Amino acid sequence: MSQPFIVKETKVKKVPIIISIPHVGTEIPEDLKSNYLENKIDRIDDTDWYLDNLYDFASDLGITIVKAKYSRWVIDLNRDPDSIPLYNDGRVITGLTTSTDFLGNDIYKKGKSPDEKEIERRKEKYYWPYYLKLTELLEERKAEFGNALLWDAHSIRESVPSIRVEKFPEMILGSADESSADKSLITSALSELANGYNIQHNDPFKGGHITRYFGKPKNHIHALQLERNKNLYMDDTEISYDPIRAAKMQVFLKRNLLNLIDKIKEL
Repeated sequence: MSQPFIVKETKVKKVPIIISIPHVGTEIPEDLKSNYLENKIDRIDDTDWYLDNLYDFASDLGITIVKAKYSRWVIDLNRDPDSIPLYNDGRVITGLTTSTDFLGNDIYKKGKSPDEKEIERRKEKYYWPYYLKLTELLEERKAEFGNALLWDAHSIRESVPSIRVEKFPEMILGSADESSADKSLITSALSELANGYNIQHNDPFKGGHITRYFGKPKNHIHALQLERNKNLYMDDTEISYDPIRAAKMQVFLKRNLLNLIDKIKEL
């Protein structure tokens, strides 16, 4: 049986970082396609477009990358499996098996959104295998290095009024209120990324379910989420990949990840 994720293994010596890209998937399983509105799945919205391209360099640093194959409209890998809200401040957040996009538009044909039985099936087939793979890789790194870091990569439009009236800061580092990673790792990431971008910490995003689920510093597994505006590596329309903008960001990401590798080894 094919897996609902893709693993890009490193060809060089492994390091204690795993990158997760849970919202880059664009596929809809064939048996589900007819349930969606045709005009909505022509180009699936709410996708972290080209984020795997942006992090393509990481495997050359010894970092294994795990990315979703299927769209978050099938199941959102960064939501609580029991649909417990990540935030309770009134913002609009799409759910585990959302029936709308971020702007509140329906994505399913009438009467075709998943029922409880279908949600459980999707969790078993698409959700938990992703978590099990991350667990396997993180435990391997922890066994080898003593500590491991999960870097959860995301992107978002510069403006999403249903979540926040104001435009988002360029980058947001989430550490679940400094509970998901050692403070030295948080400080290192904030310092490096702030050299080139406007970065905020835990506001307006603290890290989703992946960061909160895996980030257990006392168990020697750390997790951080980086959200960034799409127009930092895509064009102003947030549709096409911009190699020049992306190359600039890759410089900062690479330096950040190299510093984190050193910091992890010091823990």
